[in-house]
Amino acid sequence: MSDENQPEVELFVKAGSDGQSIGNCPFSQRLFMVLWLKGVTFNVTTVDMKRKPDILKDLAPGAQPPFLLYGTEVKTDTNKIEEFLEENLSPPKYPRMASRNPESNTAGLDVFSKFSAYIKNSNPQLNDNLEKGLLKALKKLDDYLGSPLPEEIDENSADDVTSSSRPFLDGQDLTLADCNLLPKLNIVKVVCLKYRTFSIPKSLSNLWRYLDAAYAREEFSSTCPNDTERYTSPTQPWLKHLSFNHPEKTVIS
Repeated sequence: MSDENQPEVELFVKAGSDGQSIGNCPFSQRLFMVLWLKGVTFNVTTVDMKRKPDILKDLAPGAQPPFLLYGTEVKTDTNKIEEFLEENLSPPKYPRMASRNPESNTAGLDVFSKFSAYIKNSNPQLNDNLEKGLLKALKKLDDYLGSPLPEEIDENSADDVTSSSRPFLDGQDLTLADCNLLPKLNIVKVVCLKYRTFSIPKSLSNLWRYLDAAYAREEFSSTCPNDTERYTSPTQPWLKHLSFNHPEKTVIS
């Protein structure tokens, strides 16, 4: 529902290769998810970087999408935008999305860097070691997802809680930590399969429980690209062409 007292919110994201559809960028998807989960009405506008549109010069000179227009305020840094939204779209009207457990914010932190080294490598002799490095990072994330959070442990119970079946990093709900990690995990899953015929092992059951729960949520799945879409060079896997069934300007309410 629209709120007359709510400033107009508009998220500007990189356009796909056709210049109109929403392009694939983990930072754009991160903010898209945050806004969707907050439940605020907002617009999404694609920016064709090939044409260097005037809107960049007018609103955010020198900036690259994503950037946010909140009323008359322009925000250009992804982390600062997230902090701004958390502060300004707050309870009781909007949900608080920060993680309760600080460890959830750093879980999986090294997965994307290990993935980047693996996927950009041009020396086949190094692939095995780089793949092992990625697997080690994924296993570390799997271990965290399988370890109980403090609130899952009942100190008054005689039974020891040694595992967790929670769907998301910090519990039952998607948090800012998930909005940061999931778009990157989706890229890891799709690009590794395409360019290295590498799949996340099914033995990492906690990680797959997490991914399955995320793909079941519209806020994530509807902002993900189609796995069958074509990709650019593996040196820039997040710049995949994406056919997203939205017009150039979309209103989410």
